[in-house]
Amino acid sequence: MSGAVDRGGSVRPGEELDAAAVTGWLRGQGVTLEGEPRITQFSGGASNWTYRLEYANRDLILRRPPAGTKAKSAHDMGREFRVQSALKPVYPAVPTMVGLCTDPGVLGAEFYVMDRIAGIIPRKNLPDGVQLSREQTRQLCRSFLDKLIELHQVDIRAAGLESLGKGAGYTRRQVEGWCDRFEKARTWNVLPAKRLRRWLKSRAPEDAGLCLVHNDWRLDNVVLDAADPTRVIGVLDWEMATIGDPLMDLANVITYWTEAGDGFIAQAIRRQPTHLPGMFTRHEVLDYYLTRMNLRASHWPFYEAFGLFRLAVIVQQIYYRYHHGQTRNPAFRRYGLMANYLLWRAQRVMQRARG
Repeated sequence: MSGAVDRGGSVRPGEELDAAAVTGWLRGQGVTLEGEPRITQFSGGASNWTYRLEYANRDLILRRPPAGTKAKSAHDMGREFRVQSALKPVYPAVPTMVGLCTDPGVLGAEFYVMDRIAGIIPRKNLPDGVQLSREQTRQLCRSFLDKLIELHQVDIRAAGLESLGKGAGYTRRQVEGWCDRFEKARTWNVLPAKRLRRWLKSRAPEDAGLCLVHNDWRLDNVVLDAADPTRVIGVLDWEMATIGDPLMDLANVITYWTEAGDGFIAQAIRRQPTHLPGMFTRHEVLDYYLTRMNLRASHWPFYEAFGLFRLAVIVQQIYYRYHHGQTRNPAFRRYGLMANYLLWRAQRVMQRARG
């Protein structure tokens, strides 16, 4: 299935990369490169800009922040680079880091470079030529969740990542932090969601535990083996990784999990192939994870509502940049509507929980 291997596309207007500057910097770091790179850009990400630099002897990926205003703690290239560097020895699915540039004079922003993991990335739909049986699809779900469970069982001390988090109280800090981000990113055409925010703050439970969490665990952030698309060989996008409550990470997984029977809007914003025959339902995802982690989820409505609210804030932060002309990417034009839809879903969970 080599034709299904994920590849970059054309670079978006206004997001061009200075090939000479990057190549010069890499060579200055002692990286041996032959010739000049063929540069393409990946369209899957809606936040950081991700490029492929294909040299004659090296296949590399470069990640940098977008132009325009950003949240204070978002798009921290140095942090993402250091987390992956520390995690690689104990969690092999992490890409191999090549170098971090903290000098904004090279590209106008910090960036880092890593080796490319060649494989299939299951975006909104599986690539042409990739057909999975019902059982293979279920095996993909198991592999996907097993890799998350493996991450949650990493020995944080062995990885040297004890300082990555702030300790107990993660869940409450997350609620406060995302409510604050929402206020800063609100535009006039997005719901205020005041009652939802008050409810989340009042219902935040004590942490179910503390472990290394990815915070953006989706099928389109994993790389599948081209020879066996049910096997996960890489995990990407570690921007928001930290030490936190594992059920918060699981709630994020389920937030993105669009089922075949979900409504029109959910299908329209779906970004992974969880609608296929054989895919786990959201309930099956929850049950599989809890059983293997030996956890209970007595406060699950809170986690579910918060996962939807958090995604609404992420979407709204991106829409804020589009609304204020800081990005021209037409894909973001309807993100305000998407934020409203997610807030509405979160409010429905809250209403059911209140009886």
